[in-house]
Amino acid sequence: MQKESLQDAHKFKVWKSNLVANGLIVNKVEELYVKHRHNGEVLFALVNVDATQPEGGKIPPICFIKGSAVSVLICMEAEETGEKFLLLVKQRRICDGSIIYEHAAGMIDKDDSPLAVAVREVEEETGLKVSEEQVKLLHTNIIYPSTGTCDEAIYLFYCELKMPKNDIFAFNNQSTGVASEHEQIETCVVSIPEALSLITNTNGLLNIYMYLAHVAKH
Repeated sequence: MQKESLQDAHKFKVWKSNLVANGLIVNKVEELYVKHRHNGEVLFALVNVDATQPEGGKIPPICFIKGSAVSVLICMEAEETGEKFLLLVKQRRICDGSIIYEHAAGMIDKDDSPLAVAVREVEEETGLKVSEEQVKLLHTNIIYPSTGTCDEAIYLFYCELKMPKNDIFAFNNQSTGVASEHEQIETCVVSIPEALSLITNTNGLLNIYMYLAHVAKH
């Protein structure tokens, strides 16, 4: 299997073109580490960048190239009571090795739209099948969670569903995930206040607060 070069990778091209579009002069990009997928495509890369700012002077040089990703808040309302619950996923994460609670999420490959990835990740990580019409974007501008060290851009979506309360909790404690990607995921149905106390990652919390702001306006 032939491995894709970093220079040919879609996410590298997008990252570099964004730098140029924003006025930076990219003098040199040194590959420090490149991780490939099982199919040979570039998954992640750590690079050292020699780039000059349009205002003069160099920009901080280290960048972790990850590409774009989606996060999907799933709100399920009980038909009988009007109670609202969020469908989360939990799994161990490399940040500190602990169990982390999150919304369904995933990376965007070069041939996929954010919306298509959102729909696919919801089914893969929760077992819930939704349509593209049911999944809505919460913002118009791209959001960057870690602007100082990473190019990752995040798209925050939400999906609202009504169903019997028993059907909602049928999604609780289900084992999901893609084995080839080392995913060992378990679903979790919780109230919105519980979710706010359980979620510790920035994207997850921002998704909830932006959703609540959206609901308040409508």
